[in-house]
Amino acid sequence: MTKLMFALPAAALLAAAPAYAAPMTPADYVKTAGASDLYEKTSSQIVLQTTTDPKVKSFASMMVADHSKSTANVKAAAMKSKVMVAPPMLTPAQTEMVAQLRAETGPNRDAAYIAQQKTAHGQALAVQKAYAMEGTAAPLKAVAATIVPVVEHHIAMLKTM
Repeated sequence: MTKLMFALPAAALLAAAPAYAAPMTPADYVKTAGASDLYEKTSSQIVLQTTTDPKVKSFASMMVADHSKSTANVKAAAMKSKVMVAPPMLTPAQTEMVAQLRAETGPNRDAAYIAQQKTAHGQALAVQKAYAMEGTAAPLKAVAATIVPVVEHHIAMLKTM
């Protein structure tokens, strides 16, 4: 499969992300962060079932742990902010990306995963930075600020893969 085919769902993810001229509402932030974490955990669990690449395996394991932690932190901050937290749901673009991973096998799955991770982390960084700077709920704003360096670390690791 070509890199272009991996880039199309990634572009769809970016196109599906809401463009916020005004700061995100606390509820929108919680929903967006939850979907992002769910995608990261789901895609990583799929890759962990089949990858034989130690770097991919290590990265995917870290994604499950780090994104489980950020989900818990956002949920706790949402409760402090009196924001209702619905169970996270994948966006249509994220659902498509998960389906693409399930359809791939072997090194093609690993390559699709890395390509998707690069796009997803770029989007996640934009959301976290925006809410950390412009958010209106102080507990959520503080959590977003703690998530930014974690996502930046993930992006740095992805550049080596």
